[in-house]
Parts: sequence; structure tokens; C-alpha cells
Amino acid sequence: MTTKNLTRIAILAAVYTAVSLALAPFSFANIQVRISEALTLLPLIWQPSVWGLTLGCFLTNLTGAMLGVNPTGMIDAAAGTAATFMAAVCTYHFRNRTIHGLPVLSILMPVIFNAVIVGIELGLLFFPGNAVTGSLICGLEVGAGELISVILGWFLIKALKRTEIFDKEE
Repeated sequence: MTTKNLTRIAILAAVYTAVSLALAPFSFANIQVRISEALTLLPLIWQPSVWGLTLGCFLTNLTGAMLGVNPTGMIDAAAGTAATFMAAVCTYHFRNRTIHGLPVLSILMPVIFNAVIVGIELGLLFFPGNAVTGSLICGLEVGAGELISVILGWFLIKALKRTEIFDKEE
């Protein structure tokens, strides 16, 4: 791990956290479009971004819980961060599996992991009397918001590919 990569990872985590917290009303709860999740497609072009995304998500969820803007509290620091980490790892590993040149499976990883894991987390917290139905409803809501974020992310990745920000030297 080079100093350059560590710096990029830290910057990525900071950007993810700053954007999430600046847009806190849209970043938490069951109906959310966490704009910073557009960054979850970075593993398509830069593997170390897995660590920056994971750290950024953890800091966002932890800080959001401490500030009271994250209604799920500290549980989200674990569950939400786990969802982001697993999605980022899978996004990287499936990046070369394409359909007509589009890495559909990679693009869907953040949607699937967040819909399932965060959906269950929210269902258990917000619908304790009917957690299964609550998890399904929350999962669909989170998944829809995540889909919006990764569509934005796809355009971001296409633009970043044309730069040398994430060159292959590392």
C-alpha cells in the first residue's frame, strides 16, 4: 500500500462522509437516496476504493448516530458498513462479468446488499411486531434509493475513467 493510495482512500472516506452528512435528511432511514453511494461503483476501476468506501460508510453511520440524524443509531455503524463492504468487494470481483459491455452484476451489488441487509435492519427496528413485512417494505425502499445512487454512480465512473485520477500504476 503506497502513501498515494492511503491518501486517496482517506480522501474517498472523507468525501463519502461529508456528502452523506451534508445531505443527512436524504441519507438515513428507510426512504433514502444516499448520494454518496454513487461512489460505491469505484471498485469497478480502483480496487483500494473498497477500503475508502467502507471507512466512509462507517464514519457516516457512526457520526450520524452520535449527532442524532441516523435513526437506527449504532446498529447501522455495524450493519450498514457490513453491507457497503460486502457490496464493494463483490462489485470489484464481478467487474469483468458484463452483459453487452455493461457490468450489470457489479452495478447491482450495492443495491442488493443494501436492500437486504439495511432492509432487515430497518424492518427489525421500525416494525418489531411484523419484522418480515417491515423488512420487505424497507428493503424495497432502500433498494429503490440505492438504485438511483448507483445510476448516478455509473455516470460518475464513466467520467472518472477518462481521467488519470485512478491510474493503474498502484
